[in-house]
Amino acid sequence: MHAAIPHSHGSAAAAPEHEQHPSSGHVPGAHAGFRGGEVDHRANGFDPHVILRDFDEGRTSRLPDGRTLREWTIAAAEHEIEVAPGVTFAAWAYNGRIPGPTLRATEGDRLRIRFVNGGRHPHTIHFHGIHPSAADGVAGLGAGEIPPGGETVYEFDAAPYGLHLYHCHVRPLAEHIAKGLYGTFIIDPKEPREQADEMVMVMNGFDTNFDRANEVYAANTIGFAYSDRPIRIKRNELVRVYLVNVLEYDLINSFHLHGNFFDYIPTGTSKQRSESTDTVMLCQGQRGILEMRFPYTGKYMFHAHQSEFTELGWMGFFEVTD
Repeated sequence: MHAAIPHSHGSAAAAPEHEQHPSSGHVPGAHAGFRGGEVDHRANGFDPHVILRDFDEGRTSRLPDGRTLREWTIAAAEHEIEVAPGVTFAAWAYNGRIPGPTLRATEGDRLRIRFVNGGRHPHTIHFHGIHPSAADGVAGLGAGEIPPGGETVYEFDAAPYGLHLYHCHVRPLAEHIAKGLYGTFIIDPKEPREQADEMVMVMNGFDTNFDRANEVYAANTIGFAYSDRPIRIKRNELVRVYLVNVLEYDLINSFHLHGNFFDYIPTGTSKQRSESTDTVMLCQGQRGILEMRFPYTGKYMFHAHQSEFTELGWMGFFEVTD
């Protein structure tokens, strides 16, 4: 593992610059990639490029009062994943992927989530947003912690509109989150936002040697995934990024865009931007919507503005074409 991933936590020193070999697809002179090989997305059971634009609107039906009922089944289970070439991680995952499925609803919908614990430890799902305490997914409230083999149903109305997240809320929280039990939860406003090329980026990291410090950083789990295969977008088309930070063991994460600015809407609970910028900083659980258009074609890097995070996987490119 130490030969595959440069890092500086504990007694391990960062690899010298001349020993860092860029992966295929990197811009010459840009940040280095992991040395050698590729991650087997098929064996992992998910691909970060699919996760990027995969929105799960659930199974829908109509309630007697005319509202939409949306239903999902989410299962927690142990799942070994390859987070860097040749480096596996004993993860806990919702529905076999990290991050878990991106749940999407419209404000006012009734939501019903059947949770099945297929793991060997107690787990829950805690949703950010507004709901009764019995649906909060914490010990001592409602069904509380769900034991191995057990299940429960969380049911509540979708509110408020915005960008939210869900995660396991069993102690020790740092371990249950760091192991991979989290996902994105989007509630759209009744009057929809402007049509856009939409994507989800969940900023995360992995402690591969169990020293409570991360050796791999990423958006959507696999380091350099969007560097080796840039995200293709159209010139002048509105791009909307739902950005969520669930990084454990580091106090702050960030997103920086090269060659452009974006409008930033904290928590997505408005349609008005709070600022136009090229860098935002988020603590764990913070999230926001980024909206941008690219006036020029070419490749544009995005990454954490903490250099260590970037060099350990949290970077990619937008490839803008006509």
